[in-house]
Amino acid sequence: MKTALIIGGGFSGCAAAHQLEMLSGWDVTLVESAPFLGAGVRTQWFGGHPYTFGPRHFLTPYEETFTYLNAIVPIRRCPEHEFLTYVERDNAFYAFPINMTDVRTMPDYSEIQAEMDEKKREEFRGAKEAKNIEDYWIGSVGQRLYDKFIDEYSKKMWLIDDNKKIDTFGWSPKGVALKDGPRAAWDSAISGYPYAPDGYDYYFGFATQAARVLLSTTITNFDIPNKNVTFNGEKKSYDIIVNTIAPDTIFDECYGALPFLGREFHKIVFPTETVLPENVYFLYYANDEKFTRLVEYKKFTHHVSPTTLIGMEIPTFGNGKHYPMPYQSEQIRAERYFADMPDGVFSIGRAGSYLYGIDIDDCIRQTMLMAETLRAGGQDHPVPGENYRFPELQR
Repeated sequence: MKTALIIGGGFSGCAAAHQLEMLSGWDVTLVESAPFLGAGVRTQWFGGHPYTFGPRHFLTPYEETFTYLNAIVPIRRCPEHEFLTYVERDNAFYAFPINMTDVRTMPDYSEIQAEMDEKKREEFRGAKEAKNIEDYWIGSVGQRLYDKFIDEYSKKMWLIDDNKKIDTFGWSPKGVALKDGPRAAWDSAISGYPYAPDGYDYYFGFATQAARVLLSTTITNFDIPNKNVTFNGEKKSYDIIVNTIAPDTIFDECYGALPFLGREFHKIVFPTETVLPENVYFLYYANDEKFTRLVEYKKFTHHVSPTTLIGMEIPTFGNGKHYPMPYQSEQIRAERYFADMPDGVFSIGRAGSYLYGIDIDDCIRQTMLMAETLRAGGQDHPVPGENYRFPELQR
């Protein structure tokens, strides 16, 4: 019997436990510092309403991952979902990603079109050669649309004063190919949310049923090169380690701390059945508000109530490690940590991969690829380089 340690009991950790169970022949221990599994995806309740820390709908282009999760936690498809962005200078809400149907309604459409025509004549060279997210977007759609949708939003999203600091942007919606309609950008993706009132919670117990789950447990010492850790006063050694927390943590920040953003999350109950328009799940705000977006949870959950719950998100450098900072310098730092991981150590999930653009479906795909590696008899972790944080997942 081979031994495996999973560090962290969020979605990635639970999915890894299930993949190892399906492989058979593995004795799995999962260590989680919180008193529950699921991390921010676990369902909480406020005012009688179910919610998660930030919206956690299941959005994927991969039929395989949908089929996998749907077989365990039945998923209600919600293909009609829409995002709106409030642009104060126009005093108007527009769909996001930016689409030409909305652009044609803008008061400065003629000026926007002139800029876009100029970009087209340049074959979007500015976007292709961009070194930062500001140049990328201006090169894609022109100065006016950048100013309306991206400039202020990106600055408050990442708590920066200059968007030129954001020098990785493969995760950003592709402005070089504006679609005609507000739904066009999502038509290739599967969107859904569990039918169950408690969302994904059943999955966490189901996926870890064959593992030894240690909640409220902290690892006090890491020796990752030798695949040893210490917790509850005992030193343990494992054949493989699956890490889902920040890679600098398991190396005692020997190359320096990797920066993350957190979120202040405010819950607001309104005295009406719904607040947002019928198919609108999110409202983004691209101006100088402190908050980035609002979400109406019953649009996902279909919770029945005469009131409705709205969640408001405000970026902060405290209150959790939710978003890796998209700086090349920090990704290079992360690569130093990945390079020190021996065969048999897999670092997955948004924090473990140190990639912003990883969601629930990507976490599942990472564990599936991990299982394929182990099934083939190898332990060669696909981590160094642009790695098995997968280029194809950076959408």
